[in-house]
This record gives sequence, C-alpha cells and structure tokens, in this order.
Amino acid sequence: MGNYLLRRLIVAVPSLLGISLILFVLLALAPGDPFGELASNPNIPPEVREALRIKFGMDDPIMVRYFRWLVAMIHGDWGFSFASRVNVDTLILQRIPATLYVVGTAQLLALIVAIPVGVLAARRPYSIFDQIANTFAFIGFSLPTFFTGLLLILIFSVNLGWLPFVYRADIQATGWMWWWENFKQAVMPVTVLGLYQAASYTRYVRSAVLDVIKLDYVTTARSKGLDESRVIIKHVVRNALIPVVTLVALQMPTVFGGAIVTEQIFRIPGIGSLLISAILANDTPVIMAVTFVFACLVVLFNLIADILYGWLDPRISFR
Repeated sequence: MGNYLLRRLIVAVPSLLGISLILFVLLALAPGDPFGELASNPNIPPEVREALRIKFGMDDPIMVRYFRWLVAMIHGDWGFSFASRVNVDTLILQRIPATLYVVGTAQLLALIVAIPVGVLAARRPYSIFDQIANTFAFIGFSLPTFFTGLLLILIFSVNLGWLPFVYRADIQATGWMWWWENFKQAVMPVTVLGLYQAASYTRYVRSAVLDVIKLDYVTTARSKGLDESRVIIKHVVRNALIPVVTLVALQMPTVFGGAIVTEQIFRIPGIGSLLISAILANDTPVIMAVTFVFACLVVLFNLIADILYGWLDPRISFR
C-alpha cells in the first residue's frame, strides 16, 4: 500500500505541474491588469505604481514569472492579494473550512440518499417505487442549483422565516446554541448541493446494482440459502459501488463548481465566493492559488477512490 501511494503521488506531481502551467499562462494572457485600480487612483504617484510592478515582476516574461511563482509556492509563499492586501494563504485558510464543511456534508447526504434508493429501485425494477425514484432523480438533476437555492430561500426564509438565508461565520452563540445556529444556516446550502448530486448518483447506483444482481455468484449465494438482505449488502452492493466510487471521484470538479454558485446564493464565506470576488477584482494571485487548490483536491479525491477500489474488490491489489 505504501509503495502504491508513493507511485500515485509521483504520478500526480507532473499532472499538477501541467495544470499550474496552463492556469498561469491563461491568467497571464487574459485581459486586465491586477494594478488597474492603482492606475486609476490619482492619489498614487506613477513612480509608486511602477515600483510595485517591478517588485512583483509584472512586466517580466511569462515563464520567468511562472518559475518564480512555482519556487515561492514550494517554499510556502502563495503570493500577496492585491485586492485584500493580505497573504493569499491566509485568505484560503480562512475560507476553505466553510467550503469543505458544506461540500463534505452535501456529498455525505447525497450518498445516504442515493445508495438505499438506488438499491431498492434496482431490486424492484419498473415498480411504482422505481418509477417514483426515477422521476425525482430526473427532476433533481434537471433543476440547476441556483434555482433550487432561490426557491428554498423564498419558501423557508422569506415566507416561513424558519431558516436564515445568509451564512454567517461569526456566530456569537456558544455551546449547543452555536451548533444549532450552524446547523440551521447550513441546512439549505447542504440540501441544494446534496440533493442535486443524489439525483445523479441514484441513477448510477440503480444501473450498477441491476448489472451485478444478475451475475452468477449472486445466484449461487442465494442457492446456498443466504438471507436476501445479506446477499444484497455483502455480494451485490459492495461490488456495485465500484463504478459509483469512480463517478463520485470524477464528479468532484462539478461539485466544487456547484459550490461556487451555491456560496454566492447563500453568501457563504468559502473558497468559491473568494474566487468570484478575485475574478471581479482581477486579483491574479488569488485566482491562481484557488484554482490550484481545486486541482489538488480533485487529485486527492481520485487517489482516495483508487484506495477504495481495493477495499471494495479484493481482486484489486496494490502492487
């Protein structure tokens, strides 16, 4: 296992380097100037603006700037935010816990809903339950997250007044009240993201279980007199989850993309809203760092998926 993880990490390094190079070149060639605000400010002398451009190497060749950024990144210096006037790593460390909390909880909700619903629908294909599950699944991934988010805000915040529609990171309550307030403000964004992903996962779980449940070893397990629930859980679901794990890993960029929209709707102070504000302010160091963090998270989740393959299917060995 240790050698396998080491090999995968070594393979991931060129991928991340390639991603970082493409992102850096695209941002360098994009229109706009990070010092545009300074250029339009009459209170800042031209010599100060020029000194800042020289200090940050804004007029150097692209590859020189990229290698300077890469070396600084390796040494833990993620750059300086021109808009917020603070270090980029400080901004990201402040924002990423909220994003991981919302995205992680939403993924957990999606799997809790999708796996049992997909399995029950596959056990009784074309039954009433299966048709209802398929209908809700189609509706779920047909509706965009911004629409369902605004709909939940209209119902539960504006009309009923049950839930807050603005996510706050500075809750003053303590003890159980702090947990309760965090739960209430996370209900709607987690539900929006979770049910959107659950709709897609349900279809894949149902299809995977239908493929596995017809195989010979499942028939053999039933002929031995094993309980039906044991056959489903131990012999069917475990093997059917392998393609689902692949789907979850490959869907992570989509999940984080949906989180960006959801964070804007509910004003969540996460990494997605940080990316949007950085794009609007043309804050290149923040954009580069946030997109690179997203790339690292995607590589990490794919590595976790590969490890789960071996746990789900004993035939897969890490050699």
